[in-house]
Amino acid sequence: MKVPRALEPLIRDGLIDEVVRPLMAGKEASVYIVVSQGDVCCAKAYKDAEHRSFRNRANYQEGRSVRSSRQARAMRRGSRFGKQELEEGWQNAEVDALFRLAEAGVRVPRPLNFSSGVLLMELVVDADGEVAPRLNDISLDEETARSYHLTLLRDVVKMLCVGLVHGDLSEYNVLVDANGPVIIDLPQAVDAAANNNASRMLQRDVRNLSAYFGRFAPELGTMDFGREIWELYERGKLTPDSELTGRFRAPQRLANVGNVLRDIDDARRDAARRRPDAKPERTKKGDEVWRGRVPDGDGDAADVKLVVSPSGGRKIVEISPSRAKPQPPPRAPGRTSGRTSGRTSGRAAARPPAATPEPAPTAGRRRR
Repeated sequence: MKVPRALEPLIRDGLIDEVVRPLMAGKEASVYIVVSQGDVCCAKAYKDAEHRSFRNRANYQEGRSVRSSRQARAMRRGSRFGKQELEEGWQNAEVDALFRLAEAGVRVPRPLNFSSGVLLMELVVDADGEVAPRLNDISLDEETARSYHLTLLRDVVKMLCVGLVHGDLSEYNVLVDANGPVIIDLPQAVDAAANNNASRMLQRDVRNLSAYFGRFAPELGTMDFGREIWELYERGKLTPDSELTGRFRAPQRLANVGNVLRDIDDARRDAARRRPDAKPERTKKGDEVWRGRVPDGDGDAADVKLVVSPSGGRKIVEISPSRAKPQPPPRAPGRTSGRTSGRTSGRAAARPPAATPEPAPTAGRRRR
């Protein structure tokens, strides 16, 4: 076959002896089966940034180390040098991750060499020596689905124990060889400690796996391994052998009143900056009432109001669902004239009728 332009430098350098055939083309790279020093392996040629379709790449690059402050400034400015450094960092991330994960016992392709934007690595094959299929392309029974799910969960835990989160893990990024699942495609792997999106990405990875294997073993789709794994990691108690139950209960913690007051004050000042005409509600006693949402102990948000008295005293009141204003009952079906429909306000509709109500004028001629 015609040699792809991306592989020509490796052929000139003697790293590739022969290009056998294309294997697959993804959103990040094209993969070829090649012969290198007499062994069959695969070559992953990364695409240029203009030809990639990976979304929100900045979220994955957050927290990645750079060599110098000059490099960091160039990346922020988007200069030619900065873009080149970003490309090299994106490609090197997969190489570094493969070496770290292989050493940690995670089943990933064994990296062989990296040169000129091309990664040479082990070709994953099945029991018959053919190219291993993707997990999405095979059918599973319940027992095999549970076994593969457990294997991949263990690999996710091992990854997190060495500080990495895959970030794009699903049935499309897992191959199945003679011994089970093999995780691939790691250029977007993130630093669990330095990236603020790591928790969300890990939970999404685990949900993807549970949803897929839940097609074959339905109970897997109802379990919450992601938050359980991350909670153990945050507490410093996660190990490669940690026992997982799939059940997670958010810790109940009392809200710190001082922090809540500061949050509401910050929100009030921010609202005043954005809307100088914004004003609080006022009670008959002269109190100011500010409304807002603050995080609660379950990881959700609660509706609260801050009452500020004229003397400067402050009090927080949580707005529970039971205190919500009742909704008016639905209007009974009937014929309504187009002239009068929609003119009655909610306040007028809520007023009690007069003691001696006058008959309402007819909106139009009645049809006999």
